[in-house]
Amino acid sequence: MIALSTAEICAIVKGELHGDPKVIVSKPAVFDSRDAVEGSLFLALIGDKEDGHDYVDAAISNGAVLTFATKEVAGNYIIVKDVVAAVSELAHFARTQLSDMKVVGITGSQGKTSTKDLLRAICATSGKTVAPVASFNNELGVPLTLLLCDESTKYCIIEMGARHKGDIAKLCSIVKPDIGVVLRVGNAHIGEFGSQEAISQTKSELIQALPSSGIAILGSYDPYTLAMKSIHKGTTLIFGENQSDDIRAADIEIREGRAHFDLVTPDGRDAVGLRLVGTHHVANALAAAAVATSLGISIEVIAGSLSTADITSKWRMELHEIDGLMLINDSYNANPESMAAALHTLRLFAQERGGESWAFIGKMHELGESSSVHHRNIGTLAQEIGIDHCVAIGAPEYVLASGGNGSMVFHNLATIDDAIELSSHINSGDVVLVKASRAEHFELLADGIEKAWRERVGNPE
Repeated sequence: MIALSTAEICAIVKGELHGDPKVIVSKPAVFDSRDAVEGSLFLALIGDKEDGHDYVDAAISNGAVLTFATKEVAGNYIIVKDVVAAVSELAHFARTQLSDMKVVGITGSQGKTSTKDLLRAICATSGKTVAPVASFNNELGVPLTLLLCDESTKYCIIEMGARHKGDIAKLCSIVKPDIGVVLRVGNAHIGEFGSQEAISQTKSELIQALPSSGIAILGSYDPYTLAMKSIHKGTTLIFGENQSDDIRAADIEIREGRAHFDLVTPDGRDAVGLRLVGTHHVANALAAAAVATSLGISIEVIAGSLSTADITSKWRMELHEIDGLMLINDSYNANPESMAAALHTLRLFAQERGGESWAFIGKMHELGESSSVHHRNIGTLAQEIGIDHCVAIGAPEYVLASGGNGSMVFHNLATIDDAIELSSHINSGDVVLVKASRAEHFELLADGIEKAWRERVGNPE
């Protein structure tokens, strides 16, 4: 964070300062008192279960020198009407002071976090790069990410999520992106928006917010994203797997569940071997490569960085090799597109290892009136591609439609405990996928299956 005095911050957020106006805030804003360090700004947020005002003393003891609050607290504090709005104002001011920093905004129905992680790995080879560690992509996470930047930051990568029309436009008004990336328009949050057309309109807010000197990076994986080319007057780069795409993947091969391909850009061609699991990461890698190409980073550096990058975000296609069992923990979130990608990855691993494939899947949330159709389609897909066992937990919506080859065994279970008990039928060499929307807490299922397996093979932790 750029260093500012409490008086300067108060003027920026138009609040009421109580305390020393000369104290310098030099460390990023935090909303967890345990994350405060010497020089931090503490945000006293009021949540459903906790009130940040109750933790101001703890934040101060850890080094916080200023608090944004809506009522009287200890130490130096600024009274504001809305803490989140105030931190957004502060982040916007910081952005205006860092005009040499390139800001990349990333949105899309699938792949934002993975693309962010890949792009960070590339950009870090060229200069100081700031990106959220977790999926900080909303009205709080975005300004907090921007406030991590200072005068030495060369690149700032911002994830942008949305649940309502206008959400991305609002985030763009804070961060003023130089480059806008739209990965694809899918069905995630379709229950909130009502249609893919409405989702597309919201995602396009990122492209509309770009200046004429900005660069639009668009995926060729769906017609809605490609159509956004018409709303940007500046440079546009298209990425995908088509011969005509500006940044593309050629000669794709899958080895041990990971994609290997030739990266083709206007600068040439170079080999990439991803360490990330799943063919869907080809699109994420191409998006990152397109951004890096627009930033002038060489194709050799891009290809090398993509081949060595790991995903740092938790519970996203994590591979656990446990004494003859492979467990794929993808319990962070789920939508129809990511669920389909995970099932294809499961099938590939099972084919390579020669064991059976087990898909332990739960509800996909926020799909609205089309929820039952999307769930049923996933159940049908699992059957059509040859998954051996589809285990639906608390999600009878996956019941199979007619058709398919009929070889898959479908298990309709009520609870996570039931699923852990069923896992006693898994054998050495099998591959297990665990995936559902975050609210289903399937990380508990993944842990339970792993623990039960270790006990079976006599290797408890």
